[in-house]
Amino acid sequence: MDHFNYKDGVLHAEDVSIPALATSVGTPFYCYSTATLTRHYNVFADAFAGLDTLVCFSVKSNSNLAVIKTLGNLGAGADIVSEGELRRALLAGIPAERIVYSGVGKSRAEMHSALEAGIHQFNVESEPELAALDEVACSMNVKAPVALRINPDVDAGTHAKISTGKAENKFGIPWDEARRVYGLAAKARGIEIVGVDVHIGSQITDLFPFEAAFKRVAEMVVTLRGDGHTIRNVDLGGGLGIPYARGNEPPPAPHEYAELIRKIASGLDVHLIFEPGRMITGNAGILVSSLIYCKQGTDRQFLICDAAMNDLIRPALYDAWHEIIAVKEPAPNAEFSAADVVGPVCESGDTFASARSLPPLAAGDQIAMLSAGAYGAVQSGTYNSRPLIAEVLVDGDKWATVRPRQTLEDLIGLDRMPDWLEEG
Repeated sequence: MDHFNYKDGVLHAEDVSIPALATSVGTPFYCYSTATLTRHYNVFADAFAGLDTLVCFSVKSNSNLAVIKTLGNLGAGADIVSEGELRRALLAGIPAERIVYSGVGKSRAEMHSALEAGIHQFNVESEPELAALDEVACSMNVKAPVALRINPDVDAGTHAKISTGKAENKFGIPWDEARRVYGLAAKARGIEIVGVDVHIGSQITDLFPFEAAFKRVAEMVVTLRGDGHTIRNVDLGGGLGIPYARGNEPPPAPHEYAELIRKIASGLDVHLIFEPGRMITGNAGILVSSLIYCKQGTDRQFLICDAAMNDLIRPALYDAWHEIIAVKEPAPNAEFSAADVVGPVCESGDTFASARSLPPLAAGDQIAMLSAGAYGAVQSGTYNSRPLIAEVLVDGDKWATVRPRQTLEDLIGLDRMPDWLEEG
């Protein structure tokens, strides 16, 4: 469910007109709905009522400070993968004790900053990382709270580029090596073992992979406790999918996911940590774009818009599907026809949709790409010297620009000319 609907013939974000926003901030722009963020977070968190849980929003899905602050005010923690995300979470008011640090390539400087902040837990993914964290913690005369991320070798059945739980993926410690590495961690002076971590992928639309992975984790908790380790936290990651295409069979609901976990975790007496991202922010955001040209090719129509793959790379990177709708509501008898929706970047991959059924559209009309709130703005870049676009947050009938549109002067001004080229 989201809060982007037609009112009086035009698309609205809650009670704010999208055309009015476009007039104020220009296109393209991202628009996020506070009501949708709030609903999705609460539906997820409430599904685990009665359990000892910490819901850490996956900042990599949407790192806008206003989005993080909105969720933090609801009680969310933060799952981070860089010092930049640590700083964002802290600036947004997330307490350090509600922050977990994931990622395969934490630097010593990043470890130092996170230890200094006093975060809840490091999810350690390799022996070399464990050794480095031990070294940093000892140099600071502190102990780092650690859960080892164990790779359960479970196929999540998702896109290859967002699968993280198979043996051939770069993430986590191999299942058969877990007990040995926990033994090393127990001997490290700067490490405090606090739990186990697992994350098998993203946009998972079936409960079976979760069940297979989590059952293995439950068995591992029992085994590790038998080895003498203190396992009080179990981080089950994120990955629950969202419905990108309206009308398709929906992914499992949070309450179904929670019921599965209740059964598996029953009797373990652990603090459960979750890292949802897409499930909270995905359908809470849209990308609004204006059509520049409508071009008739030999056998197809091209709708060329002012958004491009540098603004939303998911279709080019993952062959991702985003529903595209007209900002002006089509007439009941409108005749839909197939068109390719493309951007202005000089790449054939700059295509948002192929042969998509759309109502009659003309240059100057606006379209909205739905379910763009996760892995949209955060993955944007400046290819073709295209400035980063604006982000807007709506709350009822209020709205604010939460990231201004980058200017060409800002973008080009980042470059520096070497002295030898300044001469003459």
